[in-house]
Amino acid sequence: MRGAHWALILAGVTLASPARAEMLPLWEAGVGAAAITFPDYRGSSRHHGYLLPVPVFIYRGDVFQIDREKIRGLLLKSERAELDVSINGSVPIRSEGNPVRAGMPDLDPTLEIGPSLNLSLAKSEHAKLALRLPLRAVIASNFRSVHSAGVLANPNLNLDLKAVQGWRMGLVAGALFADRRYHDHFYGVAPEYVRPGRPAYRVPGGYSGAQFIAAISRRFEPVWVAGFVKADVLNGAAFASSPLVERRNNLSVGIAVTWVFAQSGTRVERNE
Repeated sequence: MRGAHWALILAGVTLASPARAEMLPLWEAGVGAAAITFPDYRGSSRHHGYLLPVPVFIYRGDVFQIDREKIRGLLLKSERAELDVSINGSVPIRSEGNPVRAGMPDLDPTLEIGPSLNLSLAKSEHAKLALRLPLRAVIASNFRSVHSAGVLANPNLNLDLKAVQGWRMGLVAGALFADRRYHDHFYGVAPEYVRPGRPAYRVPGGYSGAQFIAAISRRFEPVWVAGFVKADVLNGAAFASSPLVERRNNLSVGIAVTWVFAQSGTRVERNE
């Protein structure tokens, strides 16, 4: 929930995909670069821009799969539903230089892991609509110690479109929910960090706001070009009254260019 989503940083975008099956390489490898700007955390008024290397590895196995969106282990699959194990995370944020967090500990990077039930609502040759119901446990680490940072859920609608001239578009809209520990990790203020204008704040669990993502991509063999815009809306969020929340909406933007330099000669049928 802070900064840019780990998958967005690595990939630059949540790629859209066609609903029809294609014969694709079992694996592909590539490299590129992404330019991204995002807030320190959801609700922060401070933004940072980064130019990042983008390693790309895609694997289209029957059970274990890696793509530009996520890493997952497929547990169950039917025509209308699938259950997978997905992994995501977020980047570390330094409190130094952020006035509202001055004197507070840095925000450690997080790893999220848990099941996701994905339901196909409608699909055609050029479009696919799905309801995704991920539930993930969150682990935070400063690389010296590891601790639990709560649990989060992100039910969302995902519309994938195959547009004209090879362009693909993805639209995502969803709500976020998290327990008290997760909210406290980002928005709580312990008594020892109280300062004028920053009172102690104990965060409740519950609604965490909404997210909206629009992404577009196209492959110009062997180059991928992709971009995304993500909007976070915190109106009504359980932590909205935290002294660490400076604004009720944020915008993250990114663009990535990657070059696929190697691929498997083996082809598999995949709905990407």
